[in-house]
Amino acid sequence: MQIDWANLTILESTLGGVLIGLAAVLLMAFNGRVMGISGIAGAALRLSDGRAWRIAFLVGTICGPILFTMLFGGIEMEMVASLPLLAIAGLLVGVGTALGSGCTSGHGICGISRFSVRSIGATICFVATGMVSVFIIGLF
Repeated sequence: MQIDWANLTILESTLGGVLIGLAAVLLMAFNGRVMGISGIAGAALRLSDGRAWRIAFLVGTICGPILFTMLFGGIEMEMVASLPLLAIAGLLVGVGTALGSGCTSGHGICGISRFSVRSIGATICFVATGMVSVFIIGLF
């Protein structure tokens, strides 16, 4: 595997990471909540108190890329998996977030930054599973 140096987006990637980190810090500072998408989405679907901020967060998560595309043009991408395979992958991710008590955003961004041993272990499992998945899919 070779790195495509001509299309490397160091500045854009760094800015994106800073914005994600800033969003996590602001959510923790003002709401006392961890920015874990699976937990936010799950609680937004339940009829309970505190749904408004969760729905607003999810709407912003969806509208952000749409706004970016409107301002700066589309992002070139190519689907490398079939729709049924993506659906199965989505279901497996959902099962994994339930078993792992969180997702990569909650554990990987917020948990590791708080030095949570549980989150470090979960993130190692997420990354290892992703690597194995990519290897297995590459065989087909």
